[in-house]
Amino acid sequence: QVQLVQSGGGLVQAGGSLRLSCAASERTFSRYGTGWFRQAPGKEREFVARINWSGGSTSYADSVKGRFTISRDNAKNTVYLQMNSLKPEDTAVYYCASTPYSDYSRYDYWGQGSQVTVSS
Repeated sequence: QVQLVQSGGGLVQAGGSLRLSCAASERTFSRYGTGWFRQAPGKEREFVARINWSGGSTSYADSVKGRFTISRDNAKNTVYLQMNSLKPEDTAVYYCASTPYSDYSRYDYWGQGSQVTVSS
């Protein structure tokens, strides 16, 4: 059972930067794809970014492309989400999630969530 522990997040002004981290308890994490999702108040959870097990393939939602960067350090069992040029509409609870499925059809392991608030 993989446990994901998130850190980072907080309050930042528009245009600022934050970095989220997602650390896993098991080494098998290094073989899993990992994604970041977010949920704003009153809205459905949405996909933000994902990275494959090796870090060689990434994908982003159009709304964050060019501003957010997902990366991983398998030696540390950790995936990161670097968020730059933040906008008030990026305000949400952010979740990391991992999947053993290469087609990302289902994410089996989820972090506890991190609040990101961007003030205008």
